[in-house]
Amino acid sequence: MEGFQKSKYDHTLFIKYTAKGMVIVSLYVDDLIYTGNNEDMCDEFRNSMMLEFEMTNLGRMKYFLGVEVLQSDEGIRMGQMKYAIEILERFNMWDSNGVKNPIVPGSTVTKTGDKTKVDETMYKSLVGSLMYLTVTRPDLMYAVCYISRFMADPRDEHLQLAKRILRYVKSTYGYGHGIVAE
Repeated sequence: MEGFQKSKYDHTLFIKYTAKGMVIVSLYVDDLIYTGNNEDMCDEFRNSMMLEFEMTNLGRMKYFLGVEVLQSDEGIRMGQMKYAIEILERFNMWDSNGVKNPIVPGSTVTKTGDKTKVDETMYKSLVGSLMYLTVTRPDLMYAVCYISRFMADPRDEHLQLAKRILRYVKSTYGYGHGIVAE
């Protein structure tokens, strides 16, 4: 990609600056997304990529890495409703009752929790899934970071906290579609 500079902050991000404007490209395995402030530069980039590689132009981004993207004249809305539903189904919580907050205010948990150990791999998978959901759900961040403290030796008490977060996700799985850019 001639003229592009690799970002020093993200090894998958490349930026090309010229007097006409800029183009930003993000690569992920065999997918790429690009944007810019000059339509001619974006067209030139797309055409050069299509000449060099066999690729399909899918138009405006609608879905990328589990994030739904809705673009309109008002701005760009992002959410993870489909991913939230998948998590609830994977951890058998779709039929659970929803709650109004992800963690009980004032609750305390010890590192050793109760004596009943839980499957460490399953717990780590659950915490990782919830962590990825925080991409568009900052309301989950505190609770998910809190339960991540217990990944080395998860106990049933810790799993119950994680399940409460899932119950909150159940009642709010449509959240996260706020305007993030204009």
